[in-house]
Amino acid sequence: MSNWALASTLVFVAVTVVLSLRQKLGLEKDIAVGTIRTAVQLLLVGYVLHFVFDANHPLFIVLIVAVMIAVASRNAGARAGHIPGIRLRIAISLACTEAVTMALMLGFRIIGPTPQYIIPVSGITIGSSMIVCGLLLNQMKREMESSRGEIEALLALGATARQAIRGASKRSVRASMIPTIDGMKTVGLVQLPGMMTGMIVAGADPIEAVRYQILIMFTLASSAALTAMLLGRLSDRLWFTKDERLRP
Repeated sequence: MSNWALASTLVFVAVTVVLSLRQKLGLEKDIAVGTIRTAVQLLLVGYVLHFVFDANHPLFIVLIVAVMIAVASRNAGARAGHIPGIRLRIAISLACTEAVTMALMLGFRIIGPTPQYIIPVSGITIGSSMIVCGLLLNQMKREMESSRGEIEALLALGATARQAIRGASKRSVRASMIPTIDGMKTVGLVQLPGMMTGMIVAGADPIEAVRYQILIMFTLASSAALTAMLLGRLSDRLWFTKDERLRP
């Protein structure tokens, strides 16, 4: 893509700003900030990845994955910022999911042990898992409000905090996985996913692009399930105080 073609993509931002102005949505500042951050962040990442790919050193791979997990944990944790320790639990869940996913991919030689494969796949896995964490925490907050009476009744009858919250936790895990499952059902019919589209635009054989996309879809399904179940298990006690009362 030429610099002129890249600059021309600003027309889409301009359309968004015009629509926001006409509808008086007040999103112009957020759109401008988002546009600038998108361009700057992606350009910086491009130069960093160029350096990392040339260096081909395991330490750089670990550092980049660690930064991904830290940023994702901070962002997803904002959904339940009033719960102490939630970001640490998210980071542990994401790290475990990443470790299992990479161990399987490298162990079965699905991908090569190079930064060109590990970093992009890790980014897709961690990004998708971050969304799952956010969805789970949002659903848990709704469950805590709607099921407060039920949970407090179970506590009064002698149930432990983990036993009392089990039903709400299962419903939250299930809700957080629905978008991933729905995406698997409609992929190729409703949308052509990013990796597949990017490879085809870059000139790759469509069949080869489809193979990689199948890999990503199956990976996302596994990582969504693992992340949701881990976070649900690790965080269920955080919704209670030390004397096993629900947090306000």
